[in-house]
Amino acid sequence: MEKTQKLPWLIRDPRFYRRIFLLALPLAGQNIISFFVNMADNIMVARLGDAAVSGIYVVNQVQNILHMLVLGLSSALVILAAQYFGKKDMRSVKTLCATVLRIAFSAGFLVFLIMAFFGENVLYLFTDKAEAVAAGMEYLKYILYTYVFFCLSNVLLACLRSAGVVHIGFMVALFTSVLDLFLNYVMIFGKLGFPAMGVAGAAASTLISRALEFLILAFYVLKMDKKLSLRVKDLLLRSSRLLKDFFLYGAPVILGDIFWGLGGAAQTAILGRLDGAVISAGAITMSIYMVFTVMVYGISSAGSLVVGQEIGRNGFDLAKRYTKTLQLVYLSVGICSSLLLFLLADKALLLYPGITAEAKVYAGRFLNIMGIMLIGTSYQMASLQIVRAGGATHFVLINDLIFVWLVVIPSASLAAFVFKTPPEVVFACLKCDQILKCFVAVVKVNRFKWMKNLTQTRLEPNKTPA
Repeated sequence: MEKTQKLPWLIRDPRFYRRIFLLALPLAGQNIISFFVNMADNIMVARLGDAAVSGIYVVNQVQNILHMLVLGLSSALVILAAQYFGKKDMRSVKTLCATVLRIAFSAGFLVFLIMAFFGENVLYLFTDKAEAVAAGMEYLKYILYTYVFFCLSNVLLACLRSAGVVHIGFMVALFTSVLDLFLNYVMIFGKLGFPAMGVAGAAASTLISRALEFLILAFYVLKMDKKLSLRVKDLLLRSSRLLKDFFLYGAPVILGDIFWGLGGAAQTAILGRLDGAVISAGAITMSIYMVFTVMVYGISSAGSLVVGQEIGRNGFDLAKRYTKTLQLVYLSVGICSSLLLFLLADKALLLYPGITAEAKVYAGRFLNIMGIMLIGTSYQMASLQIVRAGGATHFVLINDLIFVWLVVIPSASLAAFVFKTPPEVVFACLKCDQILKCFVAVVKVNRFKWMKNLTQTRLEPNKTPA
């Protein structure tokens, strides 16, 4: 009883936690499959040498920029569509989905054209190592055809997520990732009668898997799903009012994720001009690290969805209690994930016998840095995602721009090229924002001035209807 009086905001209803974890587990499962397969791909490619790992890593910076664009589109879609779903306005939800699918197709096709005609020039922006670019061009021959499939699949998953449908993403990821893993083994090393394609085989297997992933998701969304009930005829839905709202509230989200992707590319360009082993170590570090973030990202997406839907119902008081409780959840998940990373990092590196001893040493040091940063990521990223889901999209954009472009990139550039510090110091500078943003997040999220109902029938922020 005394605890209740001390923490009146804490949600004690087990149904809340059950709802969060039932939403988070499929999302985490989907991510862990994708990240584990990505790590397995890296392990196989690492047997081809540091140049192969670096080449794929460099090409994937273009993929990462596209990924952040699609993530921005998807996040903006979920923010607005989840509130309309909470309001039971399904026509608006479908119209938003159709609009974002058209935008995603255009983005994927544009990146395809750029890489088809200017691929080599783009790769030299990220590294001055000719052997890495040569390996990257072999990979690019097939991977550029995946861009449109990737964009459409992720937006389809976002459409479903806005309605609370998350299980299909896990099942499709399980199937296509296992297929990708099998095809990688067959096509990279030339098994079962296939020629040994090396780096190109890794790209060809990804192309087959992503094309199949899109076809399965499109069939499910347009033919089978009953909750969203998006059908082929709905893809023609248009609304200038919703399009305006999408860009009004979504533009900061989209721009924020694009600039985040560009920031990641700039970070790679900095590492790419250090020793060749550093690029390989960075690729391996991030591959291993992402496996340990799966629950962090799953809980983050689930929490922002639940809070966003509650705001769409104008339940501001309950949304505040959810937000306060979720901050404790985020911090706990981050600490547990960080401990796991510290305990298992050395064992994970044993899976990469093909890399040089120097790259392995750097990767071990980088993983120790990321173990600390993971706690900060879990708290600030998830908390600010709630802020964004609640309508304060401009704040998150400005916050990201300040930290990435005024703190991270300048400090890492000075460390690398002026003071000539060791690579681990440069790497720490590149990731320091994950801790620094916590100080901003704890203040912003607990002021609750970010709460807005973004649907057309809006109340004043922070006011609950009688």
